[in-house]
Amino acid sequence: MELVLAMDLKQGFVVHGKRGDRDSYRPLTWGLSQTAEPPAYLKILRPRYLYIADLDRISGTGSHDQQILACAREVERCYVDRGCRSPHDLLDQGNVVNVIGTETAGDLARYDSGMLSLDIREGCVIPGNRKPVDVLREAENLAFDACLILDIGAVGTEAGLSPATLAMYRDACSKPLFYGGGIRDMADLDHLASAGFDGALLATAVHNGAVPAALLREGHLCL
Repeated sequence: MELVLAMDLKQGFVVHGKRGDRDSYRPLTWGLSQTAEPPAYLKILRPRYLYIADLDRISGTGSHDQQILACAREVERCYVDRGCRSPHDLLDQGNVVNVIGTETAGDLARYDSGMLSLDIREGCVIPGNRKPVDVLREAENLAFDACLILDIGAVGTEAGLSPATLAMYRDACSKPLFYGGGIRDMADLDHLASAGFDGALLATAVHNGAVPAALLREGHLCL
C-alpha cells in the first residue's frame, strides 16, 4: 500500500487542516517541521509520494501552480487537487496525477483520466449529499484511473477508521482505491491494507509520531 504525504497549500504556506474548516487553517510549523514554506517543508519530510491540495484554487481565491510544479519535481509521484472545474484545468506534467474532486468537478463524465476524489462531509459526498458507495459504483463506468475517499470532516482529527466501513468502500470499487482523513496510527494503516486499499494520505499522524516518517520516505506499507 502506497503511503502519501498530504500537503494543503493556502496563501503560499503549508497549512494544517482540521475538520474541513478552511478559514481556521494556519501555517503548519509544529511536529517534524518548523517551517511552512513548501519547498523547505518538503525537504524536511522527504516523502516518496506527495498529495497537494491547492485550497486557494479550490475556493477560487488564488493559485499555487508554480509551487506545485516545483514540489512535484522533488518526489517520485505527485497527486494534485487544484480544484478542477473542467478537463481544461488539468495539469500536464510528467509525474503529476490529476485529482478531480467532486467538490468542484461538475459533470464527472467529462473527464477521461485522473483520480476521482470523493469529497465527503458528514458521511456524504459533496455536492449532492450522495452516499460514497453509490458514487464509487458509478465511478466503475467512468474513465477515472483510481478513486480517493477523502473524508474532509475527519482531516486532522485522528478520529480513526472503521474496518467495516473500509470493507464496504472497497467492495464497491474495483479500481485502485486510496483513503485520506482521520488516519490515527499504524493500526489504521493495517486496517486499510487488510481491506485492500492501494494508498493512504497522511499528515497529522506523522507529525505527532504515531506513524514513523521513515515509512513516508519508503513510500509503502507491506503486511
